Amino acid sequence: MAKKQPRIPANLQPWIDARRKFHLSHEHVQMARELGMNPKKLGKLDNHDQEPWKLPLREFIGKLYSKRFGKGRPDAVRSIEETAVAEQAKKHAKKATRDGTRRMVDQRDDPTL
Repeated sequence: MAKKQPRIPANLQPWIDARRKFHLSHEHVQMARELGMNPKKLGKLDNHDQEPWKLPLREFIGKLYSKRFGKGRPDAVRSIEETAVAEQAKKHAKKATRDGTRRMVDQRDDPTL
């Protein structure tokens, strides 16, 4: 039986599309996200072999990352899919905590208890 794919939030889907379109690794996507880049505008930054002064996109992202953060790569590289699963788990945990708190408040307010 096939494993069910996690649902990718709409705000992360453009990063998956950019990763495929520009042949970026998970590491480069994470670096670009940490730099605050817009995935829809990566095409402008990409070297189309007609602009010899531009760096290739992967090298450009790496250079900006090392300039801003002072290191060559992130400490822990996570794919977009892993990030989506972690966000979903965090959301479920927060909801469970909130529901448990509500129950405790309801029990305290109940005069029969």
